[in-house]
Amino acid sequence: MPDQNAQITWRAGQVPVSTQFDDPYFSLEDGAAETAYVFLAGNDLPERFRPGFHIAELGFGTGLNLLLAWDAWMRAGHQGPLHFTSFEAYPMRPEDMAQAHAAFPALDGRRDALTAAWDGTGGMLELPGLRAEIIIGDARQALPVWQGRADAWFLDGFSPAKNPELWGDNLMAEVARHTAPGGTAATYTAAGFVRRALSAGGFEVTRFPGYGRKRHMTRAQMPV
Repeated sequence: MPDQNAQITWRAGQVPVSTQFDDPYFSLEDGAAETAYVFLAGNDLPERFRPGFHIAELGFGTGLNLLLAWDAWMRAGHQGPLHFTSFEAYPMRPEDMAQAHAAFPALDGRRDALTAAWDGTGGMLELPGLRAEIIIGDARQALPVWQGRADAWFLDGFSPAKNPELWGDNLMAEVARHTAPGGTAATYTAAGFVRRALSAGGFEVTRFPGYGRKRHMTRAQMPV
């Protein structure tokens, strides 16, 4: 059986680059700032947080998006856990995640808690204020049978030009189908076919100024 773990090289010893998709896992400039801008602010978080809030994600990667969402949730002081579901075809080995996390802020120990909890096989992660499920496998098969609905989506696959399978019309339709009324989605890409697929699924789609050198990103919202 072929190795289903992420195959990685390292840029400057800190930025992991997927050799399967020839794409870095996060911004070469500041991955944490990119996540805060694209995925948190792009979904109007933490302002929209409420008890029972559920985030879903395509592309778990290093876990950076989960880490920063969890930290924002804890700082907002809501009761109960943040619910987080992520779909990942090629999970990182624990040692690679630990190396990648060295570039992230400690966030009151949450970075190290996530690193310690990750064994590379997915499943449930139960941490203070967080209930996360990492579903390993092809999202095109896993998402249609998922029973949940998200209040916010982080669409964070590798570049649509290099990983088109994670941005196709059918998968974006499933994202829409698994979004609560009034729910949102955000992604760093402004590729026209991605925006059209989200719109076809029922989202109201907006092109928005991108992070860093990227001119545009995409925000989307389901009607209430």
